Amino acid sequence: MHPEIEPTIWSVIPFVLMLLAIAIVPLFAEHWWHSNKNKLIVSMVLGLPIAIYLISIGRFHDLEHQIILDYIPFVSLLAALFYISGGIVVRGDIKATPLNNSIFLFIGSVLASFIGTTGASMLLIRPLLKSNSERKYVVHTVIFFIFLVSNIGGLLTPLGDPPLFLGYLRGVPFTWTFRLFPEWMFTVGVLLVIYFIWDTYAYKKETIKDILKDETQVEPIRISGAINFLWLLGVVIVVAFVNENYEPFKTLIEQSEFYKLIQVPLFLLLIVLSKVTTPEDYRKENDFNLYPIVEVAALFIGIFITMIPALILLKLHGHELGLDSPIKFFYASGAFSSFLDNAPTYLVFFTIAQGTMSVQEFILSKPLELAAVSLGSVFMGAMTYIGNAPNFMVRSIAEQFGIKMPSFGGYMIYSILILQPVFLVMALIFL
Repeated sequence: MHPEIEPTIWSVIPFVLMLLAIAIVPLFAEHWWHSNKNKLIVSMVLGLPIAIYLISIGRFHDLEHQIILDYIPFVSLLAALFYISGGIVVRGDIKATPLNNSIFLFIGSVLASFIGTTGASMLLIRPLLKSNSERKYVVHTVIFFIFLVSNIGGLLTPLGDPPLFLGYLRGVPFTWTFRLFPEWMFTVGVLLVIYFIWDTYAYKKETIKDILKDETQVEPIRISGAINFLWLLGVVIVVAFVNENYEPFKTLIEQSEFYKLIQVPLFLLLIVLSKVTTPEDYRKENDFNLYPIVEVAALFIGIFITMIPALILLKLHGHELGLDSPIKFFYASGAFSSFLDNAPTYLVFFTIAQGTMSVQEFILSKPLELAAVSLGSVFMGAMTYIGNAPNFMVRSIAEQFGIKMPSFGGYMIYSILILQPVFLVMALIFL
């Protein structure tokens, strides 16, 4: 058994190359990159050397933890939410006006905190795209959907986003995040105002023919496959209660650290229940296929493996970053959460801010630091396509609807120009 050795800074290079591949390869080899098999090849080419390197320096436990305790539950949770929501058919077609679209985004932002950003994204993205199918200028709508529903909306409960759930497991009370409502309301409100203005301008650019088509093809909203809401609730219950805060799982944890895998067969069971209780025609009507979830699985296995050295180095040297104010914690946790998995990143900065205090002492004496880490980890997941799991899935579904989404770098231009000014003002007001 090799003693644990600190990874070198050079071991971060495959992770950087992974990000560059996602950002650049589609620009000059779009057809080749469209194949999920080729994405998996890239993940393996960059991930396997890091896996071997980690084993050679005595870091097999980190590799094992990342794949078995993080990646497998991560993909199984996404698969459950993706498959179950795919069985819910929202028929009808409301007018795709700026006001209606804004209301839709607000509803999604609220739902995200209670059924998770992934659950809300998978439930609502198809109805939103169908309502806007008569319009041509809709890219900005998908981008704001990623901002609000896939990320920022999930701030108010531990069910909303994985980082907050890890905080709950660490001892942060379930209702503590409700106190972040002012920050949530300010950020969501400002972004909805920006969106409404933007969409009003875009709506005026639509042709009269498309506007008339949108106005005349109005149908009342009807929902089929409602049984799947029960299975979605089942996913939420598994996430909320199958963990170390509840018996009998405390006992299981004492016996094995692989307790998180208990969730996996439960997610698979819910997928099976959705399949057998939902007519296959419903998923056909949604143009449902497994491409988006397979794409996420193929890319994120490479991301999860290659990010391990970066996470280890951050954990070992994070205290050297000079974080001595809530705003610094907000931007530090946010910057890393934009590119690394925001759940372990949250834990790293949570631990740095906590220091030697107990969790309860930390909550009482440094509430702004805890708020800053929570806000940075959740909000800045919206900065890149890989910042939070549903981002990539929403992009993939939008492209299946024929919408030409921006590249990795193109999306970041939107996020930097729109989100960063809003985040800065929010941080100056509340932190």
